[in-house]
Amino acid sequence: MLLWLRQQWSALPDIPYAGLVFTMPSVLWPIFKQNRGLLHDLPALGAAVVEQYMKAKHGVRPLVMVVPHTFGGYLNFNCHLHILVSAGGLKDSEARWVAQVNFDKDELMNTWRDAVISYLRAALQAHILKSDRSGEDLSRILTAEYERPRWIIHIRQSMSKLHFLKYAARYVRRPPIARSRLLEVTNVKVEFCTKDKRQKRTVTTRLSLQDFVSALAEHIPDRYQHAIRYYGLLAPRAKHLTSAALFALIGQKKRPSPKRLSWRESLRKYFGVDPLTDSNGELMHWVSRQKPTVGRNSA
Repeated sequence: MLLWLRQQWSALPDIPYAGLVFTMPSVLWPIFKQNRGLLHDLPALGAAVVEQYMKAKHGVRPLVMVVPHTFGGYLNFNCHLHILVSAGGLKDSEARWVAQVNFDKDELMNTWRDAVISYLRAALQAHILKSDRSGEDLSRILTAEYERPRWIIHIRQSMSKLHFLKYAARYVRRPPIARSRLLEVTNVKVEFCTKDKRQKRTVTTRLSLQDFVSALAEHIPDRYQHAIRYYGLLAPRAKHLTSAALFALIGQKKRPSPKRLSWRESLRKYFGVDPLTDSNGELMHWVSRQKPTVGRNSA
């Protein structure tokens, strides 16, 4: 986690940022749970909402970092997005950096709601939406949620880069449940503590061992899916073209990327173990590699 923080710290300029959380009604969670391909598109969808808003409202291109999140306190499937957005952006027409823009909660909420429902409707019409419900039921659900007056989103208008990176690292570099929350683990059940936000108290949750493992498995990212995604001025295709100009416009010098530690140095630094030292404290040296021997009675 510390290496990840240092890498992000060097890549981002020291400017104010806004923290956004895009959620959706719980009735839509099972749809994305059963359609992992659609789930993978949520970060791009959320980033497009932010970029479209910044372009239309302020005429700028922002830095956008999206951390997709799938688990709630009860290990339930709760897909939402944590988004870091620069509280300003690059105005290409004037070649200058526009600082301190505000985010309108209602406009962002409406655009996010429209984007999610339109995306699901397109998937339904293309017959690629898997669900236990019929097409008519899904259509009614999407219409009802589109007409819902408010979706819950959260906006923090200004925060430091360090504050968000520490916050995001909790979701990027840790499992869905912390070890400290586990109260009892047996061959039959698992008990863990959960913060109930409605009752504003800590409660004990009990799951069978099989249900607990199944709940954990739902939150394992699919192969080649990243825990953090970059868009806007941070997009891989745009970053190498605009990074130098961006730092020059805001009068800052880009920090060099931290040097990646070797596997040996990583183990020594973070675990206090030298993998190349034997039980007698002597440094081991490579001698040769021997082919495995096959026993006489082996098949």
